[in-house]
Amino acid sequence: MKSNISLAWSVIILAAVGTVCAVAIIFLVGPTPPSPTYLGAPHNIVAGTASTAAVAGTPVFLVIPKINVDAAIAPVGLASDGSMGVPAGPTGTAWFALGARPGAVGSAVIAGHEGWKDGIPAVFDDLHKLQAGDQIYVQDDHGVTTAFVVRSIGTYGQNGDASSVFNSSDGKAHLNLITCEGTWNAAEKSYSNRLVVFADEE
Repeated sequence: MKSNISLAWSVIILAAVGTVCAVAIIFLVGPTPPSPTYLGAPHNIVAGTASTAAVAGTPVFLVIPKINVDAAIAPVGLASDGSMGVPAGPTGTAWFALGARPGAVGSAVIAGHEGWKDGIPAVFDDLHKLQAGDQIYVQDDHGVTTAFVVRSIGTYGQNGDASSVFNSSDGKAHLNLITCEGTWNAAEKSYSNRLVVFADEE
């Protein structure tokens, strides 16, 4: 389940944890930095009034009007096995804090669960319904809201090269949302594919 990629990313593994989907990342360059502290903030995002001010704070809320997502964001780093941290439960999301911040130059990555056990609704159950032109909003702990617009949606196999999800070199700000998709493999405890929504700062 490994694929070679460019830049600082040496290996990316798209994997699942238990009966939910997660995105695991192996980062083989240097020691593992500590994960940032999650800083809460009052939630007052209003769709259609996003600001494009300079991004300085930690992202704390994700809003996707098209699919009724209104979720907390927790920054995560790398687990002891080198994998990307994931949301603790079905309703929250996880921002990869070792990458770009949403609204900063680069590709910010936020993961969320789909297909939670026992039929419990999960935050990205309807992520596949997004289309080009749909809007996504991220609010930081300073109250700044950054708007993104969906550019495209891609599907990756378990062994697919996902370098384009985590890396960009065009000098622009991107936001990529990841969840799982496809057929559940009980033996491997993993779905067959990963769904990625690619969005650009508006």
